[in-house]
Amino acid sequence: MQIRMHDISKAFGPVRVLEGVAFTLSGGEIHALMGENGAGKSTLMKILCGVHQADAGEIGIDGQKVQIRSTRDAERLGIAIIHQELNLIPQLTVMENMFLGREPRRYGVIDRAKMKRDCLEYLALLGAGQIDPQTEAGLLSIGQQQMVEIAKALSLNAQVLIMDEPTAALTDREIELLFKIMHDLKARGVGIVYVSHRMEEIFQICDKISVLRDGQFVGERNIPETNFDEIVAMMVGREIGERFPGRTVAQGAVRLRVEGLADEGQISGIDFAVHAGEVLGIAGLMGAGRSEILKTLFGINRKSAGLVELEGIPLNIRKPQDAISAGIGFVTEDRKSQGLVLGMSVRENITLTNLHGYANSGVINGGSETQAVNEQIARLKIRTRDAELEVKSLSGGNQQKVVFAKWLEIKPKVLLLDEPTRGVDVGGKAEIYHIINELAAQGVAIVMVSSELPEVLAMSDRILVMHQGRQAGIFNARTATQESIMAAAAGGQ
Repeated sequence: MQIRMHDISKAFGPVRVLEGVAFTLSGGEIHALMGENGAGKSTLMKILCGVHQADAGEIGIDGQKVQIRSTRDAERLGIAIIHQELNLIPQLTVMENMFLGREPRRYGVIDRAKMKRDCLEYLALLGAGQIDPQTEAGLLSIGQQQMVEIAKALSLNAQVLIMDEPTAALTDREIELLFKIMHDLKARGVGIVYVSHRMEEIFQICDKISVLRDGQFVGERNIPETNFDEIVAMMVGREIGERFPGRTVAQGAVRLRVEGLADEGQISGIDFAVHAGEVLGIAGLMGAGRSEILKTLFGINRKSAGLVELEGIPLNIRKPQDAISAGIGFVTEDRKSQGLVLGMSVRENITLTNLHGYANSGVINGGSETQAVNEQIARLKIRTRDAELEVKSLSGGNQQKVVFAKWLEIKPKVLLLDEPTRGVDVGGKAEIYHIINELAAQGVAIVMVSSELPEVLAMSDRILVMHQGRQAGIFNARTATQESIMAAAAGGQ
């Protein structure tokens, strides 16, 4: 099957999202669709899947013009999508989610035995046969939910499969299995559209790259004929300097000291110290306890043992407010559900952690609040129409900068970062790296969890590696390699 989208345009009210975009996908190819957040990638794919209808242009399949007015139309044509935002219903079981609206029936009654068998069959294709089809989806980890979404798409027997950031929540082993499945599907003639901000994955798995910028088609390249720098230049339309900006910071005294830290069963025996102006990276496989360290330090998870000192003074953090009062900020892994209030404005989100700083006798001083917000918007280069725009209207990278701004408002002594660039495009990543370096230069002690090893190695001074809830070692980032970090994360020496 060949898909050809020609001269596609789309506007939402006065905002033009796509303008004359072209995109072609052939059967048996893996085609990356790239661009900064807000470039129009998701809108283009939602048009192909029937979620939105184009204002102009046409879609052809194998040379025949087609009308895709709904997701049902797309499924009938053999087109399926795995959304970046998981669409599982938490209260339904895995198998009920997988076959929702198309349940197998026998004598007019849902055949639950067949549903279970078929569900297991598709999960087994992904090496996820250990997931119980009768488990409620909401009880699964994010990575397991992602595998269910992928299995659900496979169950549609699609000839065109759109994957929007499918590896964002997967372990290295799950990513390896996913890539194997993608190769198998490619060999069977399935065309795959792969949307990802992870450049290493794009050059590893894809055959072609198409780039959008500001809602327009910039160009298409064959993978063997291009390179990282060319694709970045096509995406951002400007030079962004080195991928990972250098940083030279004179570190100060120990700011945060942790000894024997443990929570209620997920981590134990964690020892480290972070100096003012230092970035301590935390690496490890998914489930190794990386995020749990940050959650325990911030008071989300209960500390069951250990000592935590801030500037030599023991802390007793029982809840997040205790951490905030001590000068500890936390950029969470999931900005939409944990870091932002999506229905509130940019202004309201930025000042949420420090409202008392603008209050006089319980009344907010609007002038000082607005001035502080505008300063943060300018400082972090947050691209927004104005401070009163709902934060859900911003791109992923700008939403993440709002989360940073929220914590900068408390003037943190320690900043905990959990996957700070997840779901952020290459230009946005570069800006966030500059923010991290600027904060370190100001003396903030930073603890950063990241699944991207190149990011951990480039942005950290030292790297703490986790394995199965325990500390496997601390490495000097200048001399460590991806191989040595992965070996420690897997339990080796």
